[in-house]
Amino acid sequence: MNPIQLFDTESSTFTYILAAPGEKEAVIIDPVERHWERDLQHLQRLGLKLRYVLETHAHADHVTSAGRLCELTGAVAAVPSGCGIAPAQKQLNDGELISFGTGEEIRVLHTPGHTAGSMSYVWRGNVFTGDTLLIDGCGRTDFQSGSADALFDSVNDKLFTLPDDTLMWPGHDYKGQAVSTIGWEKRHNTRLANRSRADFVQIMGELNLPKPKLIDVAVPANQNLGLPHGG
Repeated sequence: MNPIQLFDTESSTFTYILAAPGEKEAVIIDPVERHWERDLQHLQRLGLKLRYVLETHAHADHVTSAGRLCELTGAVAAVPSGCGIAPAQKQLNDGELISFGTGEEIRVLHTPGHTAGSMSYVWRGNVFTGDTLLIDGCGRTDFQSGSADALFDSVNDKLFTLPDDTLMWPGHDYKGQAVSTIGWEKRHNTRLANRSRADFVQIMGELNLPKPKLIDVAVPANQNLGLPHGG
């Protein structure tokens, strides 16, 4: 079974459900609070039991449903250890393997740059890059301990070293696109392909993007798995 890609139009966020053919356990990546019922319905229709809820980072543009999904399903929240998401049961580090189903494994890659703790996840020839690498772009690096230098290294040393035919599933898309490959991004990504570190750092430094509207609400909420504090 290919990853199931779901979309939130308000924040242009992708959520992914991962399950292997014939398996009953599933993993969800970056679920959005307002879609928790939709996501549970997908799992129920497919006869899947949620094993893990993964976050790529503590998001600034939407609130996660991770805590709610874990409460409702008994799943385990697994999050990057460097994102300050203290209530999560599993704090992930670079190189760890997340096991589910019968022999399924997700490899954890620490890919800082968008935020200091950001992670990507590799599974069955797919990589889920969160806000580190987008289709023909990348996440911003100007808040949450972001670093253009670190993102340059993460993409070139961790992501662009994956096989070219690896399917690249981003955390967001703003142009109606859905999936790319590592090989295409290496050759064509406007911000990163064939660029020097100095060029990339200059590009990122000149973006002058507005502050995300929800950041002051979303980040503290997401550091509590989207649950009310005390919940």
